[in-house]
Amino acid sequence: MARAGLSANAVTLVGLALGLGAAGTIATGHVGWGLALMLASRLADGLDGAIARATRKTDFGGYLDITCDFLFYGAIPLGFVILDPASNALAGAFLLTSFYFNGASFLGYAILAEKHRMHTSARGSKSLYFTGGILEGAETIGFFILICLWPVLFAPASYVFGALCFVTAVSRILLARQVFGSPVQEEEKI
Repeated sequence: MARAGLSANAVTLVGLALGLGAAGTIATGHVGWGLALMLASRLADGLDGAIARATRKTDFGGYLDITCDFLFYGAIPLGFVILDPASNALAGAFLLTSFYFNGASFLGYAILAEKHRMHTSARGSKSLYFTGGILEGAETIGFFILICLWPVLFAPASYVFGALCFVTAVSRILLARQVFGSPVQEEEKI
């Protein structure tokens, strides 16, 4: 793909389009096709980083990737809420709230890690500092596959997965307190 001149950012946007298409397809009741589009979306999400490393990795590319990922992660549950609002709306709202909280704890930690010049390659070369948690990207995709294969499980599975997202976010906050809890030293003024 890189040799063909396809940029990492273009692949990121194709992945997002496939992911949004998956959510729309799920919302119309074609969950199997939605699963296929979702898997293609995640393939593109994996390829964009490889293309960036092989060509030209940029901070903007990392920013675009995480932003598109967050939109994708919100769109899939929304597709299930639209598919069956009577059964899925409350569970979907709980799940999306847990995603929002988990995402804020993730990005907040990354900002503080950057401020403290922390670096890690434990999860490969990334534009942002990635902290671990109970639930990460692979677990989320596994959850999405589960609910695509058994849509009737959306509500109960969303409550369980959402609760684990809350646990992940709280554990990250506790880690941040441990790592960044010391008083901030103001720079000496000359």
